[in-house]
Amino acid sequence: MIFVILIIFFFFFFFKQKTAYEMLRSLVGSEMCIRDRYQRRVRGTSKPAMARYDRAITVFSPDGRLFQVEYAQEAVRKGTPAVGVRGEHCIVLGVEKKATTKLQDERTVRKICQVDDHIALAFAGLTADARVLINKARLECQSYQLNLEDRASVEYITKHVASVQQKYTQSGGVRPFGISILICGHDSDGTPRLFQTDPAGTYSEWKANTTGKSSKTIREFLEKNYAENMSDEESIKLTIQSLMEVVESGSKNIEVAVMRHGQPLEVLPEEQVEAVCQQIEADKAEKEAGGNTE
Repeated sequence: MIFVILIIFFFFFFFKQKTAYEMLRSLVGSEMCIRDRYQRRVRGTSKPAMARYDRAITVFSPDGRLFQVEYAQEAVRKGTPAVGVRGEHCIVLGVEKKATTKLQDERTVRKICQVDDHIALAFAGLTADARVLINKARLECQSYQLNLEDRASVEYITKHVASVQQKYTQSGGVRPFGISILICGHDSDGTPRLFQTDPAGTYSEWKANTTGKSSKTIREFLEKNYAENMSDEESIKLTIQSLMEVVESGSKNIEVAVMRHGQPLEVLPEEQVEAVCQQIEADKAEKEAGGNTE
């Protein structure tokens, strides 16, 4: 009987020691695994560890980046280009039109929109996100005029839109707006203004700028060809010419609108855009012919 009890005690003691050894081994292994993951994350060599920072908009990566904001900016870079040029007495907005099917109504696909009698905008990025911001901007214009009995300035509306975009970069359960907007208009004294906002919520004023696909190419063209105090015709020509650098099919895929002081937003008819495109092509051919002669 005593022998049986000793055998049972021996097996129980051996099993307990083995279990404790396995537990200790698993704990040590987990600690080493955690330490290894931490070291790889600090060094920036672990892709899974880096990918975790883009799951929440409110979390910074170790190098101070917000990946969701950068992804929203990438969505803008993939959108069709939009161009804004400030002339002496007007602002011209130009965009590449989206291709529509034969049965689709073109009036429902607009990238140039009027916010108030004296403010208009063009955007690049997600159209659904743009619709939300456009409605907020229109509501703020009407609220400002109702409360203060005066029209909101272009800079005020730009600040409001940028504030909304910034709010969506630091709130949980939301994502940034995947659009960049060119906002133009005239102040009460008739001064033309042109601003741009981006998904991060920053804004700045420009003489001429572009956003969307191939923005680097168009911006370099604008920097070379922009001049101060351009007339309305020169501003329209520069806008169309800059878009022709990257847009295929010429005038068929280009939409242009002109904002003048005290007048509603004027969308140029296709015939006028086509005429300007032909003039640009003729000037280009003449210049090349003159260069070959020399």
